[in-house]
Amino acid sequence: MPIISQPHEFNEDDLYVDLRPSVGVPLYLKCEGFNFAGSIKLKAAESMVAAAERSGALRPGSILVESSSGNLGVALSVLAASKGYQFVCVTDARCNLATKQLMETLGAQVHTITEPAAEGGYLAARIAHVRELCADDDRYVWLNQYANQDNWTAHYRTTAPSIDRAFPTLDVLFVGAGTTGTLMGCARYFKRFRPGVRIVAVDAVGSVTFGGPAAPRMIPGLGTGVRPALLDESFVDDVVLVEEIDTVRTCHRLARRGFLFGGSTGTVISGATQWLTANDVGPDVTAVTIAPDLGERYLDSLYQPSWVQQVYHVDPTDELATQR
Repeated sequence: MPIISQPHEFNEDDLYVDLRPSVGVPLYLKCEGFNFAGSIKLKAAESMVAAAERSGALRPGSILVESSSGNLGVALSVLAASKGYQFVCVTDARCNLATKQLMETLGAQVHTITEPAAEGGYLAARIAHVRELCADDDRYVWLNQYANQDNWTAHYRTTAPSIDRAFPTLDVLFVGAGTTGTLMGCARYFKRFRPGVRIVAVDAVGSVTFGGPAAPRMIPGLGTGVRPALLDESFVDDVVLVEEIDTVRTCHRLARRGFLFGGSTGTVISGATQWLTANDVGPDVTAVTIAPDLGERYLDSLYQPSWVQQVYHVDPTDELATQR
């Protein structure tokens, strides 16, 4: 029976869903949303905050500040509340309303950037705002999840070994690419200890992470407008790019089976399904992907038919009806 005194002391790390009945290919989903921050980002947040405390950069009176599309902001809000720090999250207009409200309820300030930068889009604009805050007040401490080595080491120490223990015959691991912290931590671990495991990165169409052209993206989470400093493509065997409408369709299809996952999860499942189908790996392959979060925070966007109709000009409920 777990008994905790701080919210970051609990995380369910060993829950997997067999997705074969839902998506028609052999694929296991590692669920990372069952903690008090609701996402995998609690691991990176705890790792980065602890390192900043050890180094003396973060001390009583400091103000944490970070750029986030949502999940890391919530994780840092949880940690800041439990440790007594002030926290400012710099997000943008794509961040879900529920996520903003959650951060504010936990005591964080939320600064919403409404105009993208000419180069680098919303991410570049968010980072510029963070730099302005830090330049104006030396109490601000920017963890910089995009370049912080403690981001990927969190997953090298926890997420990857957990998958390794659960699937000793793992063949393929699919990991979504945002800051690439989860991707790099898992890829570095398996390249060192299980080099035969194939690492496939999943990204959103419109992201520049792997050199593709920038394009508008409406679902927060995966993808970037600025190439992440953490990324080392030598650890990645393949890349799959997913259209956002396919993310939406996947999320709705799983919801009809009782599984409510977030946008990033819909993207990685869609990408993994496409890759497994295209590569004809056979029924005996052992493949795993990672669900960064759950779906409650997306009810007013990708799970809202009117929002989907307005953004993508399709009705996901019509498409689901034809698939029954």
